[in-house]
Amino acid sequence: MDEVEGSWRSEDEKKLVGLLRLSVERDDFTSKESDISTLRRFLRARDLNVEKALEMYQKYTKWRTAEVPNGFISSSEIPNELAQKKLFSQGFDKKGHPIGVILGGRHLYSKRDINEFRRLCVFGLDKLASRMPDGREKFTIIADIEGWRYSNCDIRAYRASLEIMQNYYPERLYKVFLVNVPFLFTKAWKAIYPFIDKNTKKKFIFVDDKKMKETMLRDIEENQLPNIYGGKHPLVPVEDT
Repeated sequence: MDEVEGSWRSEDEKKLVGLLRLSVERDDFTSKESDISTLRRFLRARDLNVEKALEMYQKYTKWRTAEVPNGFISSSEIPNELAQKKLFSQGFDKKGHPIGVILGGRHLYSKRDINEFRRLCVFGLDKLASRMPDGREKFTIIADIEGWRYSNCDIRAYRASLEIMQNYYPERLYKVFLVNVPFLFTKAWKAIYPFIDKNTKKKFIFVDDKKMKETMLRDIEENQLPNIYGGKHPLVPVEDT
């Protein structure tokens, strides 16, 4: 399916996106310039059901207007989150998807403000989306759980990030590599797993520590793989991309 992520899968899909666009424009006259690729992603996320896709898109536009009134999140709005140096964005996988890296062991529950954390999620997701080349609509994530302890456990934040990604950035996630996963993290994973939709669950890959580089090199060239995993690409803080 990935080979057509940025193009039409069928004539029926094209017609349904046209119907969705008409519904969006009829509902909101400010949406005359509705982006076709965005509407297509929302339609695919709802299995080509125009009514459900419209409902999802309407919720997205209301959320975006309320939570991102300026059209983007600036680094000045998330100083405490950026100071933890836990989110990076650089390189591309073999299919041209931009790569994001999350260092979960640097997230501290005691220093987290949930609203600022939500803004960080939007900031990071928008950065990844802005780096997508033509024909690509998805990104790849490396979620590094090294050093994760109870002080890093934050189920509310994990659920918030899932909610934002699944509800407002549909069909954006290509794959998540979970690396350096300590046994302790499995308890947190069991708590958040029920909140991951069935299609997204398939995209999470727990990587064997002994085969980490080997596994990721199947999807990422060595010159694009972060150097902390044996590649040649330095980590770049998300705010610098």
